[in-house]
Amino acid sequence: MELGLHIADFTWDGGAPVLGPRLAQHVREAEHAGITRITVMDHFWQLGGDLGPYEHDMLEAYTTLGFLAAHTQTVRLHALVTGAVYREPAVLAKQVTTLDVLSGGRAGLGIGAAWFADEARGLGIPFPPLAERFERLEETLQVCLAMWREGDEPYEGRHYRLERTLSVPAPVSRPHPYLLVGGGGERKTLRLVAQYADACNLFLSPELRHKLAVLDEHCERLGRDPATVERTGATAVDPGTRPDELLARLEDAREAGIAAVYVYAQGFSDPGPVVELLARVLPEVR
Repeated sequence: MELGLHIADFTWDGGAPVLGPRLAQHVREAEHAGITRITVMDHFWQLGGDLGPYEHDMLEAYTTLGFLAAHTQTVRLHALVTGAVYREPAVLAKQVTTLDVLSGGRAGLGIGAAWFADEARGLGIPFPPLAERFERLEETLQVCLAMWREGDEPYEGRHYRLERTLSVPAPVSRPHPYLLVGGGGERKTLRLVAQYADACNLFLSPELRHKLAVLDEHCERLGRDPATVERTGATAVDPGTRPDELLARLEDAREAGIAAVYVYAQGFSDPGPVVELLARVLPEVR
């Protein structure tokens, strides 16, 4: 099993004046410890709840991923996950391609239908009804895959129309950047995983095995080998999380078929102990 570091909280001691250097140190330490993937949220406000109020620090995802690329050498980098309605699909494809080229083939696209209505309405971001968001998610997947292929054929969808799907330079990653669809919706989300994606991402919850079984069913209906879909999960740690507790979660996920887990921190004023915790369990899950 691989471990990923999902950075979901930037409200650390020292605030904005030291956030850049601390973030750079954080990801260098994670890579040195054996973390193989680093992700960030694609949000503009903090989410509320256990991660903190809306007013807490949040960095824009793709600017941050470019910064992380400059301070790491080997880790895969992507959002977990991008809201499909936040950017025009061609612009998103270009952003991921740029990250992939400049990082030497380490970029991915994690994407979902978007859910944070307060954030979108607060900032004036279009936020259509759920059914339309899923339509736009599927078209975004189609546009990105078209732009990552050779050629520049037009694309005609219900919501997006492109006269030329031209994107030069092409991604370094082959056949295209790693593509993950996040979420556990059984009717739409997991069907989109089976149809388009390299990977799914699910929370490590009691429903995990059931969700994976539903994914297998979608793969079988679409004629896809379920083994070709990487199964990834996400789980939170806080300052009270013990190594043995985290290890038990990870071992249960591995038994369920999860190949990689993205661990995110909540309630830490210093990010250093998060890497220390992951370094303690890594030898047991590799």
